[in-house]
Amino acid sequence: MNILPVIMAGGSGTRLWPLSRELHPKQFLTLPGQTQSMLQTTVARLKGLSDANPLVISNEAHRFIAAEQLRQMGKLKGNILLEPVGRNTAPAIALAALTAMRNGADPVLLVLAADHVINDTAAFQATVRKALPLADTGKLVTFGIVPTAPETGYGYIRRGEQLAEGAYTVAAFVEKPDLKTAQDYLASGQYDWNSGMFLFRASVYLQELKAHRPDILEACQKALASAQSDLDFVRVDAAAFEACPSDSIDYAVMEKTALAAVVPMAAGWSDVGAFSSLWEISAKDENGNAFNGDVFALDTQNTFVDAENALVATIGLRNTIVVQTKDAVLVAARDRVQDVKKIVEQLKAEGRSEHKLHRQVYRPWGHYDSIDAGSRYQVKRITVSPGAKLSVQMHHHRAEHWIVVSGTARVTLDGVDRLLAENESVYLPIGAVHALENPGKIPLELIEVQVGAYLGEDDIVRLEDRYGREEKAR
Repeated sequence: MNILPVIMAGGSGTRLWPLSRELHPKQFLTLPGQTQSMLQTTVARLKGLSDANPLVISNEAHRFIAAEQLRQMGKLKGNILLEPVGRNTAPAIALAALTAMRNGADPVLLVLAADHVINDTAAFQATVRKALPLADTGKLVTFGIVPTAPETGYGYIRRGEQLAEGAYTVAAFVEKPDLKTAQDYLASGQYDWNSGMFLFRASVYLQELKAHRPDILEACQKALASAQSDLDFVRVDAAAFEACPSDSIDYAVMEKTALAAVVPMAAGWSDVGAFSSLWEISAKDENGNAFNGDVFALDTQNTFVDAENALVATIGLRNTIVVQTKDAVLVAARDRVQDVKKIVEQLKAEGRSEHKLHRQVYRPWGHYDSIDAGSRYQVKRITVSPGAKLSVQMHHHRAEHWIVVSGTARVTLDGVDRLLAENESVYLPIGAVHALENPGKIPLELIEVQVGAYLGEDDIVRLEDRYGREEKAR
């Protein structure tokens, strides 16, 4: 049976700050102990279940990160659907279903979130295969996670009548319960955690959306009618999609349809919604500690420490979360990590940048790391991917000096090209039209020193850009 994976890769992951930032949220992070990002792990989990390139739903701000991570896996071919604004899961899945059916096909959609952890891939795939006959006969299948604890942070699904072995009708969707209610749910054996993963035919979902929320379907049809392809992205009409009501698939369809079915899944699932979840799924030492990076611990128990680039030493900690990044440190009681989002809200309110950007910022051509800055200078380490090129640009307020650390740079300065090798440099005066390209086979690394009265990223006049970006930020 033809399965088309649909991976929802939106969201900001504020409860995992400072690892997760607005412009580099958790679905694109590589979790401690892993070698791939959460998005890449989600794609890898599909091997042997579906050979199709997944349809990835992302937002405009994250498009180049998503594209690069798919490219690294050989899974990039015009398959990123861009949402101009967030409108929750019901419209996002409607866009995916309409896109899947544009050439007359009607695949079974396996709808997944990009930021879930599933430790048992074999059990995950077996459960999906168990649900396929239900989807083939017109059911809207949701996967309920067999609960392992009385969790108050998840919604629940109550099982109804048995449809087949390991499959049930949906009796009810239940909001997040208090502890006593969650304990009762666990004891009954009739409730599963609501995972937000689904399996159904594209046409059946659209049929039920039309029956219960025709306004959402109409808005999505209008948005997709004038969609345009741009590199590896599909862009829908922004105005039409902005007019779409915002609603989740649960509220819009699953709680109203008579076709809902639930298939329980026991596959080591976690939505990694907070650092407490990350501690729970991490390997721990004899003291219950989960450490990543350069960590020295004395008399420390049941603590999670993630050290990105510095030594972190702890003394006498209990049930604590410590996260060190290049530009921020979080220290929190493990039972208070849900409040991390309040810190993010405060950073936003004060106009600070730490909620939005890491010190290392990703661009379609590579990334840069802001090493140092003062009142009239800024130093960056720039990495340009093989074959990539920065835009042809100029600055009104700053001059730049580039020093090649490794690789080969092709520099264009006022229409003249030159090649720079390791330990060679070039000076770019204020107002000079310039561009930087990596013509080689290995990453190009260089140090950029900016000097001037204004050093903001918006002091760029972009004259030409192969990535189709607007005239702001590299």
